[in-house]
Amino acid sequence: MTSLARWCLRRRLVVIVLWLVALLGTGAAATLTGSAYSNDYGVPGTESARATALLQKAFPGEGGDDTIVWHTDSGTVRAPGVEQRMSAVLREVAALPGVAGVVDPYGSDGAGRISQDGHTAYASLSFADKGGDPDKAEVQRVVDTARAAATDHMQVALGGSSISTTEGSSGHLSEIIGVLVAAVVLLVVFGSLAASLLPIATALVGVGTAAMGTVLLGHVMTVADFAPMLGTLIGLGVGIDYALFIVTRHRKGLRAGLSVQEAAERAVATTGRAVVFAGGTVCVALLGMLILRLSFLNGVALAASLTVVLTVAASITLLPALLGLIGHRALSRRERRSLAERGPRPEVPTGLAARWSAFVERHPKLLGGLAAAVMLILALPVFSLHLGTSDQGNNPATSTTRQAYDMLGKGFGPGVNGPLTLVAPLDSAADRLAFNRLPDALRHTEGIASVSPSTLNHSGDTGVITVVPTTSPQSRATSDLVDRLRTTVLPRATEGTGADVQVGGITASYDDFAGIILGKLPLFIGTVVGLGCLLLLLAFRSIGIPLKAALMNIAAVASSFGLIVAVFQWGWGSETLGLGAAGPIEPFLPVVMVSVLFGLSMDYQVFLVSRMYEEWRATRDNCRAVRVGLAETSRVINSAAVIMIAVFLAFVLSGDRVIAMFGIGLAAAVALDAFVLRTLLVPALMHMLGGANWWLPGWLDRILPRVSIEAPEAVLAPLPIPVGAQFSPSGV
Repeated sequence: MTSLARWCLRRRLVVIVLWLVALLGTGAAATLTGSAYSNDYGVPGTESARATALLQKAFPGEGGDDTIVWHTDSGTVRAPGVEQRMSAVLREVAALPGVAGVVDPYGSDGAGRISQDGHTAYASLSFADKGGDPDKAEVQRVVDTARAAATDHMQVALGGSSISTTEGSSGHLSEIIGVLVAAVVLLVVFGSLAASLLPIATALVGVGTAAMGTVLLGHVMTVADFAPMLGTLIGLGVGIDYALFIVTRHRKGLRAGLSVQEAAERAVATTGRAVVFAGGTVCVALLGMLILRLSFLNGVALAASLTVVLTVAASITLLPALLGLIGHRALSRRERRSLAERGPRPEVPTGLAARWSAFVERHPKLLGGLAAAVMLILALPVFSLHLGTSDQGNNPATSTTRQAYDMLGKGFGPGVNGPLTLVAPLDSAADRLAFNRLPDALRHTEGIASVSPSTLNHSGDTGVITVVPTTSPQSRATSDLVDRLRTTVLPRATEGTGADVQVGGITASYDDFAGIILGKLPLFIGTVVGLGCLLLLLAFRSIGIPLKAALMNIAAVASSFGLIVAVFQWGWGSETLGLGAAGPIEPFLPVVMVSVLFGLSMDYQVFLVSRMYEEWRATRDNCRAVRVGLAETSRVINSAAVIMIAVFLAFVLSGDRVIAMFGIGLAAAVALDAFVLRTLLVPALMHMLGGANWWLPGWLDRILPRVSIEAPEAVLAPLPIPVGAQFSPSGV
């Protein structure tokens, strides 16, 4: 690491140019190729996936869910004025570019599209198939044309997957706000504008290159459409933090009297090694998603890992080059003046950090119990976690898709927003006869509001029936209905025939997805926890440190999920925050969140315990090791946590419900990890356990390979500080 830092410092302009070339080169390639992200979260092999495949093969081009909905408070939608106005608007919409067809409820094909009370109607809308999503500008023109028909007595809204593309995020507002808040925090911490800009510049270059690389990755494998935003969220958080740790160590060296070259080399050789180790733990946790064998999560894992790798690479190559470029301006003017007038002085932990560390040492049981109680209370909502579909009923109340969803639910019943599709291959006349009788058998089933007549394709070898539940797609009752149809109702109704009826639809597909995830979750969590513990075991030569880290990480994950359930599933403040209505949690969220949170939690564990471990090796005094480690690292860890929290919370403004879940969950986890676990519960437990923290059986110590987070002390020259000063060359 020292040689790498020395090379980057001596050839600083070359390093900067190479990174800019990488950024601009990947950006140009991504612009030329365009994006190819996927929003297909289906799992091949499940019953809903088989139903979808049968439906697409037998009825190609069908299945669009876009609608134009209108509702009158007074009078009915059949009133002459309303009918004439809407019919004219629908003809105008049908003539717009990109529109393949509109099914008018007033025409012969519109049966069932007017509610029984006559106050609500909808037209089915389909866009031309151009081998991908319809043009956003064309969709927006449809939305504007249809909504212009609204009057004081009639509401008009549009819903569906194509319409939702017009309600995207607010550009890059979330990233801009996060970066600005981080800049303010860094300026307060460093007191130097030049030093505060370096972590941001380093993170932006690393994240920008990774974002362009993710676009290219989407052309060679399946990458979920939320992967770029998630990668940016993680990359900005960890990238700024990693650079913050290195710059902090560099500034410490400058204040101790080292030259710019020596201080930067020492920062990379010590804290830079810890950054590489911490980034490696994040990547290990993220790549743990690969064991689930879900194609779109594989893309998420690789894209996020690519972002972390590039931010780490920028931190240990680009950052030293920039540190060499700004020289002593990494220190504030007051620090430079003090250094020139009085020379280097010892840095002894004082102030709030030192007092807090001593306070924890005096009351470990009380403070540890209090911290554990807080984490337990916050984790309680997890026991009511409900995985399921998050649809347009969860959009903000001001969105046209949410308004259309609510109007359809009010006029036609909540189940109309998520009908179930029964599909069956029909190989004989007996199968077709049995399938045609199925609607009559289903109409009296509990939980079913209506059943369409059976429809056969042109060749007669596949049939489809649409079932509208009495409850919404997100309701547990709808999930129970899917289970009853599959296990009892349909097998009984088709007994003695060859018909094999598959249940598909929104709720069925998400239930299948959730089932697959929950089935593999224990293996996934065990793998991630096990690999993380193994890395810490190698680094700290201790049984207790990895076990405590695993428990702390699980506590952070559980508590952050408790907050997610409270906000998004219970709806505590979700509408106020502009996050839409309460609803279930996305099935893939636990997997991605566990990966990210385990990785991020390891970061602070590494930076905190590495300083304690160094002091323990020097003194063999556990109380001193914990006290000094906490006092010397808590300030920079807390500063890093504030930055990461600000970046994560800024993504709540993205306009995407899934990304908002990630933002709130990650921000809560980092806050709890930094301010409750690492500065309170972990040191309290380490004080109570004493020397047992560092116990490792002799036979295990002999067979484990030697892995050092910090550079060997012999490699580092002593710092030129006054005699008697207490300075740690490897402290963060």
